[in-house]
Formats: sequence, structure tokens, C-alpha cells
Amino acid sequence: MIGKNRKSELRALFSDPVPAVKSEPTDSARVHTERTTLSVDRTPEVNIDHNPAVPRAASGAVKAMGLSLSSITRDAEEVRSLRQALDAGEHVIELDTSLIDASFVSDRLSHQEQDDPEFLTLVESMRESGQQVPILVRRNPADPERFQVAYGHRRLNAARRLGIAVKALVRALNDDQLILAQGKENAERRNLTFIERALFAKALSERGFDRKVIGEALSVQKSELSRLFQVADSVPDSVARAIGPAPKVGRERWMSLAQLLSNDQDQTRAAAFIQTEVFRSLSTDERFQTLYDTLLRKAPTERPEPDMVRGPDGRIIARIIKQGRRLKIEFQADVDPGFLKVFDERLAADYKAYLSHSKC
Repeated sequence: MIGKNRKSELRALFSDPVPAVKSEPTDSARVHTERTTLSVDRTPEVNIDHNPAVPRAASGAVKAMGLSLSSITRDAEEVRSLRQALDAGEHVIELDTSLIDASFVSDRLSHQEQDDPEFLTLVESMRESGQQVPILVRRNPADPERFQVAYGHRRLNAARRLGIAVKALVRALNDDQLILAQGKENAERRNLTFIERALFAKALSERGFDRKVIGEALSVQKSELSRLFQVADSVPDSVARAIGPAPKVGRERWMSLAQLLSNDQDQTRAAAFIQTEVFRSLSTDERFQTLYDTLLRKAPTERPEPDMVRGPDGRIIARIIKQGRRLKIEFQADVDPGFLKVFDERLAADYKAYLSHSKC
């Protein structure tokens, strides 16, 4: 009953018989409908029967009821925000999804149902009940005939999957206002994971936004913002995007991975490992853990083969071992001690002569 009430309440958002505002249609906007008013109760009704004769519900049903109540509360908040926008004179219109571009800064690492199991649930919900909450767009500054998303990328992708127009609020936004709206929606609806916030902060910084605006967009303090930049600067972008959003991985483990990737050798190892089929076949959280474990196991140090020094009869008399700038000479035990004494004296004399010659 609760789910039915919820659908009825929210379906009223876009199904009231309100006359559409007549406007000259344009090919660029492909606007199908435009609504200027909205009729919906601010708080959905929930009818609860207090009859003591009704048997107690099973725990599963109680849990489902709790989830439904939580969802209704969230939807009621969204409706209130939408009504405020409409009271300010904004309109809900339907746009062809082919006219809408993504935000100029990506904030998600997941792609539709890949690494985002909730996406298919959203698609089915919109298929059954329609789009309950509009997305927010602005005119694309690079092409006024097109639009650009501030928030609602998942709803836009779901509409594209279903092949339907998407309901949207069109608002005049500058770049700062767009990313603030984008960050606000992420905080209220589906929080970004740590690495998504880190890459989002880095991308905004590279586009010239100052740290104050970036902190406001992500709703974080200066200390947390510094950690986000630290990880984004230490973990190569290709590695982070190959791992994906990793929702179960928090700040501490990402900072530990950043430490493991602090040298060129381990960055090379990581770059090779993320190309393997084993890595790609894992879920996003498993990809993080497998790479982390691989880097913890330090690669064995390669020891170059020593050079052999042979006597006139072909027998080995010494081995020369090179390790970086170090050189080690090992004589065989049966080498004549008299030669070893002469070699020791000649080595010092030859080195002295070399230094004198090199200074000339």
C-alpha cells in the first residue's frame, strides 16, 4: 500500500492535467511539453492501520516497509526542491537526449551498469513509473543550440537506454554555479567515492577553479581537500580509472596505494598489471585489492650475470659482478697468492695514473 501511495503521489508530479504553455517550437530544443505549475502534496500520506487484530508482519516485510518510508522521505525532499525551482519561475520541459552533453568535468568513474548495479534498477523504475525528478541543464556555452548537464547524468543515461525524452529544468548557470550544483546533488543523492572525489577535485583544479570553490563543490574542509589532491597526484590517472569507483575503499587505503606507487618501477608494474585479463575480469573493489596486494609483493631484484675472467688455459680465475655503480671482483681460491699481491699494488697505481690523466 505504501509503494502504491508513493507512486500515485509522485506520478502526479508530471501527470496533472495542466494546460501546456504554448510556445513556438524549435528544432534545436525539440521541446515536447512545458509545464508552468506543479500540483503535488508536500508530504506523501502513509496510512497506517492501528487495528490490534492485524497479525504482526514478518521481519522481511518490516524491513521492506522501512526502506519504502525512507525512499518516500527522500522523494518528498526532492519534490520540495523542485517546487522551489518552479516557484522561482523555472519550467520543466522535455528534451531530446541527443541534444544534451555531459558536464565539462566528469565526476563518476562508473559507466551505466558497469560498477553501478543501481543503474539497471533506475532504468526499470523509469520504465514502470516514468521519470519522477527532472535533471538540471544549462545552454551549452560552446553551442547554444545544445544543452549541458549540471546534474542528473544517471537519469539522462537511463532515458537514453529507454529511448525516451528526458524531463529537465533549464537554468542559466556559469561554470562555478554548475559545479556547485553538480557537487550538491552528489552529496544529497549518491555520494561520490573517495577516488571519484579526488579525480573530480584534480580536474577542477586543472581547469583553473580555485580551492575554495572546489572545497564548496565537494563539501570538504581544507585538510580533506589536501588529501584528495595528494592521492590524485600520486596515483596515475590511468590506474585510478582502470580500478573504477571502488565504493568499499576509503581514504586510508587509497593513501596507502599512493605510497606504493611512489616510484617509477612500481608505476610500471601497475601499468602492466591493469592490462591483464585477470585484472579486468574483477569487480571494482576486487581490482583495487588485487593491485594493492600485487604491489605489496615487491618484484624480485634482478641480478645481472657476472663476467668471467679466464686464464691462458681457459680456467676461470675471477668473477666481476656489477650492481649499479658498484663493481665486485671475486678471485677463485686457487689463484696464485703472488698474483693477488701484484694485482692489489697495480690496482692502486693504475687508479692513481687514471686520475692524473683525467685531469689533464
